[in-house]
Amino acid sequence: MSFDDESSANHSSNPQINEIIEARLQDPVRRGLFKGAVASAALTFVGTTTNTLAADAAPRTPAKRPAKLGFKAVAKSLADVVSVPEGYTASVLFRLGDPMTANVPAYKNDGTDPAASFASRAGDHHDGMQFFGIGADGRYGSSSSARGLLVLNHEAITPSFLHPAGVTATGSGSAQVRTAPEEVLREFYVHGVSVVEVERNGNGNWRYKQDSVFNRRIHTLTEMALTGPAAGTAPMATKYSPSGTHTRGTVNNCANGYTPWGTYLTCEENWVNYFRRIAAGDDPKRSAREVASLKRYGVAGTGRELWATVTPDTPDNLYGRWNAEASGASAVDDYRNAPNTYGWVVEIDPFDPHSMPRKRTALGRFAHEGAWPARARAGQPLVWYSGDDSRNEYIYKYVSNAKWDPADAKRGLAAGDKYLDAGRLYAAKFNADGNGEWLELKFGSATINANTAGYAFADQADVLVNARLAADAAGATRMDRPEWGAVDHLTGAVYMTLTNNNAAMRPVGATDAANPRHYNDARTNGTAQRGNPNGHIIRWLETKNDPAAITFKWDIYLFGARAGSDPENINISGLTAENDFSCPDGLWFSPATNVCWIETDDGAYTDVTNCMLLAALPGSVGDGGADAVKIITNTDEKGGTRQVRTLVGAAPGDRLRRFLVGPAQCEITGVAESPDGKALFVNIQHPGEDTKTADIGNPSVWPSHWPDGGMARPRSATIVITRNDGGVIGV
Repeated sequence: MSFDDESSANHSSNPQINEIIEARLQDPVRRGLFKGAVASAALTFVGTTTNTLAADAAPRTPAKRPAKLGFKAVAKSLADVVSVPEGYTASVLFRLGDPMTANVPAYKNDGTDPAASFASRAGDHHDGMQFFGIGADGRYGSSSSARGLLVLNHEAITPSFLHPAGVTATGSGSAQVRTAPEEVLREFYVHGVSVVEVERNGNGNWRYKQDSVFNRRIHTLTEMALTGPAAGTAPMATKYSPSGTHTRGTVNNCANGYTPWGTYLTCEENWVNYFRRIAAGDDPKRSAREVASLKRYGVAGTGRELWATVTPDTPDNLYGRWNAEASGASAVDDYRNAPNTYGWVVEIDPFDPHSMPRKRTALGRFAHEGAWPARARAGQPLVWYSGDDSRNEYIYKYVSNAKWDPADAKRGLAAGDKYLDAGRLYAAKFNADGNGEWLELKFGSATINANTAGYAFADQADVLVNARLAADAAGATRMDRPEWGAVDHLTGAVYMTLTNNNAAMRPVGATDAANPRHYNDARTNGTAQRGNPNGHIIRWLETKNDPAAITFKWDIYLFGARAGSDPENINISGLTAENDFSCPDGLWFSPATNVCWIETDDGAYTDVTNCMLLAALPGSVGDGGADAVKIITNTDEKGGTRQVRTLVGAAPGDRLRRFLVGPAQCEITGVAESPDGKALFVNIQHPGEDTKTADIGNPSVWPSHWPDGGMARPRSATIVITRNDGGVIGV
């Protein structure tokens, strides 16, 4: 059955829960492993006046940053615990498998829970997250701090612990197939997004509300509307939706964003890896333009979870829809175009559990790492920034055609139709002199037209579906893996993490001002790590501080590095044992305190420490003063050198400190806060992820048992951090 056959596609072949079991409400304060280390201090701000973002969009924000951070740095650690400063408490709030309706039983955490029950359980690999306060009227209340909806992404899975004994499959290479449909169905459900109500009691303790009417799971089986310029066009047509107006599900939801009208934006990142397409057999069946598009996005291979290999398929192609090969007479007879319906920003109304999510195609298709809004200003366009999370990809900006009317703040998805379906998409170019420009990705421009070398664009919809190719043609700057962004509430500057790059993708000769390092960050055992393995954070300020401007000034805020490494060419930011880090990923500015929170997803420094969360008090673009211009000498593995001129911000000193270190083999990701700044929500993703399937029967060798301890299987979870004295976090 195609989606177009009915206004609401009910998949009768989907397994349903056959028995309703009395649920046992769990202890709201989750049992976990934590370690406190250092004392907190009182809240001290420089200045006392306040300003706002948009009164309807965010809580009030102090006009200046705190004079200093109010805690001592947490030490680096390889222990299987969550370490936070002394005077703080971290509690587990919401774990993989936790039930989200009253009739779903407690999670067994042994791989045997029925697959269909995960439609009402927390998913895996908790990631990007946003807190939406619930007002007295049951709707979005930007200043409501004691009760709210926590909306969070579930990026991927750790198969070793999701099933009884890991993945069940036979064969090898391209002939490997999944032989347990129940396992794959479980995986379908645990991807996606959770909407869960959380509340703080009179003692300051937080719990999630299992029976809330707002609780909802959105996953790979959830119907989605395609909206904006690419909706209803030929590249979006599939067997599921011949008209190209709908698709089924969302996957690999990594970072996120939000809107001034209180909706959540989830972003599809490494979606390309889920599709099966054996290029050798499929390329001859495709047009040259199709092949160019598929290759540019990397749609090739067996699919990371082998979902397309399950047989027999269901009548509605639950499994076969992940096969992107041309197998039918036309695109409406198969799923050759299914990859085109992924890679978008998806808007969700968390306050309407029955609403259909909408994929907003005007924001472009790529490995979306997020959609971070600039400050909403009445009478001006709305702006969102995005990173394309792959090495040597681009930074993007979307500017709405419509100008912001605060009266739209309570219109929900209808406001999204107005502001997110029509606008201008840009890619960033960072010039060596510290200036930058936004290159509009517009069909018919001098660089993007039907005669573009390498790929002839058909129209603006084609530009958006193939945003990477359009950015190539426009001449944007290839970056060292752009991930999360955030807008400084005080200065308006935009920060973007550039997580890392390697020598193959950016050799010495390809370094440039915005991506200036190539070096060897040798591990403690001597293993070489060449390229830019520790990453950096770039920032820019739009001309006249206008988010819709097409020019900007930029510098590099922070360089990741090991303390004690070469201060001239590697540890340029002067990091010490209290604040050295590698691979910045998550990034977020607190509206309550203006503290900048930096999270790591590190594979380069994990010989010394687990991933971490740092607190920072940044200055402003250009604050490097006389030392802003830096000449970096890069050296490759053959001894070749190249000097690169770049622009560097002021060294952070003690205005950057490590606040948290996570358990073994985790990623620290996702960060949100109650509007009063007294509760910080952080996600711990995939602890113990490198556990071998062969060791699943021997818990004693697993690297992690967090958060439950003992011999329990590790699982991703959201934690909530509070100060023991009830104060504001971090200051």
